[in-house]
Amino acid sequence: MSARIAQSAVIVALLALVACSSTSTEVMPPTVNVSIGQQLIDLKKAKDSGAMSQKEYEQQVRQLVDGVK
Repeated sequence: MSARIAQSAVIVALLALVACSSTSTEVMPPTVNVSIGQQLIDLKKAKDSGAMSQKEYEQQVRQLVDGVK
């Protein structure tokens, strides 16, 4: 009797695993909502720290502003 219970438990566990499996191989990036103001602050910090040049900073700010229009 206990062998039958164990066998049933294994079958249930396997069915649960199969039901949870995903057939999609597409990876969805996480959705991040960052305000335009925060993006501008982050760009300025990057420029001030030397992570980007003045020219790169201006290009990124222009892209950001143009993307809002």
